[in-house]
Amino acid sequence: MPVFTPIGHDAFVADVRALAAALGADAGWRADYLIGIGRGGLVPAVYLSHATGLATLSCDLSSNVKDFADDVLVRLATRAGAGERLLFVDDINDSGRTIGLLRDKLAAAGAPAAHIRFATLIDNVVSAQRVDYRARTIDRTTTKDWYVFPWEAVAPQAAIEDDAAEVPDRIA
Repeated sequence: MPVFTPIGHDAFVADVRALAAALGADAGWRADYLIGIGRGGLVPAVYLSHATGLATLSCDLSSNVKDFADDVLVRLATRAGAGERLLFVDDINDSGRTIGLLRDKLAAAGAPAAHIRFATLIDNVVSAQRVDYRARTIDRTTTKDWYVFPWEAVAPQAAIEDDAAEVPDRIA
């Protein structure tokens, strides 16, 4: 049975403020848009938008609707190719699968890597992908908790357990 670790609203807001501070401290790079990665990154992106004044767009990879995000990613890659800087926001960089998929699709559509960055509330230091900004880090080789963010806490317990069980290696 996994260890479910709730992240309360106050801790979540503190993490968003930490991301906003990290963005503000980076004098060499400023995003033109925040891109909330659906579904876990949508709420953090909106909060980060309010904290930074940056506009929010979204890209939903979680819907599992075939090709739904592809058109959006091509449009975003075109914007990055025209010089706009895009910061993709997610709740957690766990395995790196989502971030790797995004990087691959954006690159294939012509987005320059220098115009794309990633921010997460939690960054797994042993993930296959690196992020540019993080509020906190974990090491999945020792930390197996399943984090329950405030927007997930309203789901039935069975749904939270199903989400945690999708990739057993993370929590075993």
